[in-house]
Amino acid sequence: MRLYPWRKIRPIPWATLSKPLNQSKVAVVTTAGLVLPNQKEFDPGIKGGDYTHRIIPTDVDLKSLQDTHRSQVFDHSGYRSDPNLAFPLDRLREFQEDKIIGTVSDQHVSLMGSITAPGRLRKVTVPKVANLFLEGDVNAVLLFPV
Repeated sequence: MRLYPWRKIRPIPWATLSKPLNQSKVAVVTTAGLVLPNQKEFDPGIKGGDYTHRIIPTDVDLKSLQDTHRSQVFDHSGYRSDPNLAFPLDRLREFQEDKIIGTVSDQHVSLMGSITAPGRLRKVTVPKVANLFLEGDVNAVLLFPV
């Protein structure tokens, strides 16, 4: 790990919420490489990592999500048995019921983790995902890196 050429990124200031959390629409982004059965799996053959994204609808049956994460250096069994560990949509729904958040977004995003060449992710995918959330009037996004 000492020899890996880590990128140095200047911190970006956090954005402040435009409204209280209990009035905000919230979405989830995971890097667990989860896909729906009818979606294309993330491609482990893309050099530097698959920088694409998958949209996951809020009404998804979490048990239907498939793990296509390319890394085999960690144990996937936890989130395979309980997807909420990497994609906590059930907890977000509970937060809505308990009025901790305003509403759950209609759409969420799954990305591939273990991206060793993040340039395309940053330049291509992130703007698309940001626009998706802006168009959906999302006020807050919870990131779950895997």
